[in-house]
Amino acid sequence: MGEEKGRGWTFGLVGLLTPVTLWLGLFFLVPLLFILAYSFGTSGVYGGITLGFNPGNYLKVFDPLYLEIIVRTFIIALINTFLCLVLGYPLAYFIALKGGSWKNALILLVMIPFWTSLLLRAYAWVIILSGNGIANRVLQFLGITDEPITLIFTPQAVLMGMVYSYLPFMILPLYAALEKFDVRLKEAAQDLGASRWHTFWRVTFPLSMPGVIAGSILVFIPSAGEFVIPNLLGGSRTVMTGNLIQQQFLQARDWAFGSALSVMLAGLLVAAIIFYVRKVGAEKLEGV
Repeated sequence: MGEEKGRGWTFGLVGLLTPVTLWLGLFFLVPLLFILAYSFGTSGVYGGITLGFNPGNYLKVFDPLYLEIIVRTFIIALINTFLCLVLGYPLAYFIALKGGSWKNALILLVMIPFWTSLLLRAYAWVIILSGNGIANRVLQFLGITDEPITLIFTPQAVLMGMVYSYLPFMILPLYAALEKFDVRLKEAAQDLGASRWHTFWRVTFPLSMPGVIAGSILVFIPSAGEFVIPNLLGGSRTVMTGNLIQQQFLQARDWAFGSALSVMLAGLLVAAIIFYVRKVGAEKLEGV
């Protein structure tokens, strides 16, 4: 009877996992294998690609021009992740531990930006930061500047747009982790003589680390591959790897090099995430 029940549970699990596996294999793994094959091919003069083994596409990535773009991409993605953590943690903490009956309403307000297109949100920042935009008019009204200053097409503009767009991705995992926090642990630490600052760093923050890790990954990965916001707010001055890949596929028609860039970006992201999770996990264990 036990063996029959175990077999039935196994068949049921296989039945549930099969559609998801086929879906991911068809629409994720197969395109990824095509990109990997294209990355070793040779692009034609007028487009198209010839499959083969040409590692020169990857060596081309190490050109100083492209390396500068890749380094800039990771710096902006890291800064954006850090800013989202610094801004999102206090809000998530307040909603989870101080929100009371307003929790659902506050979470709804955090999720409202998801109801509009990312493209529309990026265009809103174009209107705010343009030469005659809202930001410049406010600065002139306050007497801070006498004439419009350059706010758009700068790395700072890209960061503002990215922080605004990806902040909810940081707040929601943090809220989920902090909501499970047992307030009695904080009270016990304070009863034992710990200050509020030490209680936060030694009790609250370590216990919320799963939310920090999840939120950082959810923000960092799309930030490193972002191309819409840098295209609208950064222009030609703040080209990121996503913009470079888009240009190689749609403008330069160099699918081989664009595929090599995509594979290398994916590999760097995976390596960075593994390093981050292991590093944070090791520090968490040492602090316990």
